[in-house]
Amino acid sequence: MRIRIVDAFTDHPFTGNPAGVLLLGSFPDDSWLRHVAAEVNLSETAFAHPLPAGGEADWALRWFTPVTEVDMCGHATLATAHVLHTTGVLSGTGAVPGTVRFAARCGLLSATAREDGAITLDFPTSPLTPEVVPDGLAEALGAPVVSVRDTGPHLGDLLVEVADEQTVRSLSPDLAALVSHSERGIITTAAAEDPTRGYDYVSRCFFPGVGIDEDPVTGSAHTALAPFWSARLGRNDLTGLQASARSGLVRTSVRGDRTLLTGGAVTVIDGELLA
Repeated sequence: MRIRIVDAFTDHPFTGNPAGVLLLGSFPDDSWLRHVAAEVNLSETAFAHPLPAGGEADWALRWFTPVTEVDMCGHATLATAHVLHTTGVLSGTGAVPGTVRFAARCGLLSATAREDGAITLDFPTSPLTPEVVPDGLAEALGAPVVSVRDTGPHLGDLLVEVADEQTVRSLSPDLAALVSHSERGIITTAAAEDPTRGYDYVSRCFFPGVGIDEDPVTGSAHTALAPFWSARLGRNDLTGLQASARSGLVRTSVRGDRTLLTGGAVTVIDGELLA
């Protein structure tokens, strides 16, 4: 069985966020999916299989961390679309442009391959609800908190604004203490120190509750980051930098209840799963 590792939200190998991708004929037992995701041991592994023609979606798609299934994942969706568009799976002949529709736990998603090689994901915009700063959150992060937003049920995160870009970059949180503050994890963010560098805001994402201490580039988090910063900056089209060690850029565009996420992807491993 073919398995691929794809670096998402980047144009260069060994940067961005790596995801496992397996294209299947159908979904096997959940136990097998969980074992494979644990073996791959990346923040997410995507499993997809084709659906009958004529429906609202072309492929069924699921995502697993090394310890659990998740409701929404951006980078592994981008990685799956990259594999479909570049390997001839869609046409039988080679790379093709166009849109692929996915049926997932969070609803109908789509991924459109562009002529420049980038892929645009169409995801639901996450609703943001202001919250009082929870007791102990600043201590767990190791930095003062400016504001907090709940991101709704699909993400299950807290969006936490801190003072500035340098604070985001220098965070070294108490991961065990963060687990109690949200269902999935904590998205930290601040405005870019210098927008002329090519990005408007920065973020880092910590998800120890689902087995991911820090996620390198989190597409799903940008369904909350995009509306937050679009409202703050007064523009629908922005670029976010996730300032992890691997780093990656996500171009975001808020379209009401949908958010578009655009980035590149690179396949770095193409091999065979024997189990």
